[in-house]
Parts: sequence; C-alpha cells; structure tokens
Amino acid sequence: MPGSLPRPPTPERASGRCGVISVSSRAVPMVLAVGSIDGTAPAELVLLGVDDKGPQFAIDLSELPAADALARTEADAIVDLRSLFGILPAADAATIAYARGLLRSNRGQRYCGHCGSPTEPRSAGHLHACTNANCGELLFPRIEPAVITLVETIARPHRCLLARHRNSKVGGYSLLAGFVEVGESFEDTVRREISEEVGIELRQIAYVGSQPWPFPAGLMVAFRGIAAEESVSVDGTEVVEARWFTREEVREYALTTGRLGRADSIDRLMLTVWLEEGE
Repeated sequence: MPGSLPRPPTPERASGRCGVISVSSRAVPMVLAVGSIDGTAPAELVLLGVDDKGPQFAIDLSELPAADALARTEADAIVDLRSLFGILPAADAATIAYARGLLRSNRGQRYCGHCGSPTEPRSAGHLHACTNANCGELLFPRIEPAVITLVETIARPHRCLLARHRNSKVGGYSLLAGFVEVGESFEDTVRREISEEVGIELRQIAYVGSQPWPFPAGLMVAFRGIAAEESVSVDGTEVVEARWFTREEVREYALTTGRLGRADSIDRLMLTVWLEEGE
C-alpha cells in the first residue's frame, strides 16, 4: 500500500477529515466493517489495498454535515487527519493519508474537464471515466509536485537556512518549499524558489529523496543546496523572515519549541540527518 503523509476544509463539514473515537483519552481512527454505514453503494467504495485481514476500503462522507457524519459512523468527533500522524503507526497513517488523497481526487473529477459530462468511477475508484461516448476521457488522480530544500553555507561551521512564512507564528521556522511550475525541472524550481523567496543563488544542488504528500495531492521532492553567498533578502510576501542557524542553534530551537520539522514531513528527516552529520 502507498505510504506517507496532507489543509483542513470548512469546519462544519466532514470533508478531508477522519472520524475518531476516544479510547483511554487517546483519539484513534474509526474502522468500520463494509456495509455498516447505511445506504452505502458499492460504487461509493474506494479500494485502498488488501492485507491479512482482507480488503480495505474508504468512503467519502464529506458532503454530510459533521453531525450527520458522526451519527452514521458512531464516532465521537471529527479531527484533521494530520493531528493523528504523531500517534499512529506508520502503516496506518500512510493508509489514511492515501485514502484522503484518493477521495479528494474523486470529488474533483465528477465531471469531465474536456466536455463537461458526468463521469463514473472505474477500477475500484482509482480513476473516473467520462460517460459521453464521443469523449470517453479517462481521469486519473492529479499529482501536484513540489520541492523542499535545505540550504547550507559553504563556509564552516556550516549553517542552514530556516525561514518563517507569512502564516507562521513568530519564531516558527521551517525549510523553504514551493510548487513546480509548467516547463520546470525540479532543479529549476529549487533555484527559482530560493532566489525568489530569500534572494540567494545556489552553487550546488543535490537530490535527497521524495515523499507522497496527499495534503491534498502533492509529491514532495527534497533537495540540499549550497549557497553561493550568505546575504538574505526575503520577498516579504511568502517569507517574512529568514536566518542562518548553526547546528547548535537548531538543536536549541528544537529543545525550546519541542519540534524539529513536522512529524509527517520529510523536513524532519532532512534536519535530523543534517544535525547528525556534524562538522
């Protein structure tokens, strides 16, 4: 089954969220037997995979008011999925994130983008097909690639660049990231984003890894870059503050704030590896 990890929608509906039930003051996701939700049609089910317990499915209740969704599932509350990832086993978190991404894609593909005709689900909910015989367009889940970059100085002691974005609280720093534009390679995007947001040119770029990011439909591709200079000039639009951190300062920041990147994001891995490398 696919792995990894997703913007909460409007609070009055169940869209993009997960029903949970409290067990010993700990929130856990609701898992229901197929057919236990009244009125569920087979075409509404999306196959997630098969394990030793049998097939696993997801169903979209996002059009229901939150109270109705809770009543139908007998859950205690509806929470944002990402709030659960720090307490769930990795396999469970990956499955739930996968379900969220597929269900969101299906909601956005009910009508054909070419001719406007209704679509119908195919392949157990993994694609939609236009019902217009003269069109027949197949609509697969859309992936939105983005890059995330750890930029460091060439001079020793090495320092890495962390930024505070406009919607982040004061003192909330993270790595720089951005979406790939049409006609760009991943490396082009890294150079453009770093130049636009903090005014730094990179002299070297290296691929690190990637992470599925169904929040809502992303693929996060990670890089490390060496800065050609250390002068920082934030754009003031997306990034409002950026500064260089030594390894000791990153460790202190993690101890003070209790976080080193997000638990569900590859930035935590990148920063952890950078700290472990030492000088």
